[in-house]
Amino acid sequence: MPAADPTRLHADVAFLTAIEPARQYLNLASLNKAADYIRAEFEKLGGAVVTEQPYQAEGQEYRNIIASFGPPEAERIIVGAHYDVCGEQPGADDNASAVAGLLETARLLQPQAGALTRRLDFVAYSLEEPPFFATEHMGSAVHAQSLHAEKARVRAMFCYEMIGYFSDAPGSQQFPDAALAALYPSTGNFIIVVGQQGQEALTQQVQALMRAHSTIDVQRINLPASQPLAGLSDHRNYWHYGYEAVMINDTSFLRNPHYHEASDTLDTLDFERMAQVVDGVLGALLAL
Repeated sequence: MPAADPTRLHADVAFLTAIEPARQYLNLASLNKAADYIRAEFEKLGGAVVTEQPYQAEGQEYRNIIASFGPPEAERIIVGAHYDVCGEQPGADDNASAVAGLLETARLLQPQAGALTRRLDFVAYSLEEPPFFATEHMGSAVHAQSLHAEKARVRAMFCYEMIGYFSDAPGSQQFPDAALAALYPSTGNFIIVVGQQGQEALTQQVQALMRAHSTIDVQRINLPASQPLAGLSDHRNYWHYGYEAVMINDTSFLRNPHYHEASDTLDTLDFERMAQVVDGVLGALLAL
């Protein structure tokens, strides 16, 4: 299969992190600039059906951007990432890294679109961050509800959430408790597949497929949906409707000291390892 290009990933993150003021809910023009960029990148891909899903929150209009490949009526796989940030910060890892991963996965998939037996929807969401997190105004909540309303058949949802920060320093990986620390590497140079309890078969399969198509260390965990660490991104809204969903994550604030800080900048990311994450996800999407 084709390999992800770290240079393209870097260019996507560079564009998104340079948008000023920051891509947060109060700065609608900045969010629209990000959304327009994502749409334009999707529209470069022949064979993609690009649509928008506008919705209202507190009197403003926000947008999900969607690119679809494959047979329209087929069972779907959803791949999503949010493009907003929390507060006045550039949001390189959270979540420009994930948007770059979303775009690059779509680019790599496009030449194979004609052979797909499933429909793959790539969705860029607005309003994942506070104050809308865990509300009906999350872009992913709007999208998941629309799938439920149309009775769409969904095989799985992949949520890209912070995929760019890695460290080879001993002890760079933190844990919320000693029990988890005993099960996982103490060096923060892996990616993790996060699912909820009861969906172990999916997380195991995604982990195995990512490992088969990438050189990066891929870990997995299944947590109770009620556990705060379980649903910290857009996948939570697909669980709500009974869809199987996993988060692909660098463990966020358990590793990255720049989480939700002005220091979450382009130069802190590892684009070579980001490319390996994308390679693994692409392999999983095509083989699931």
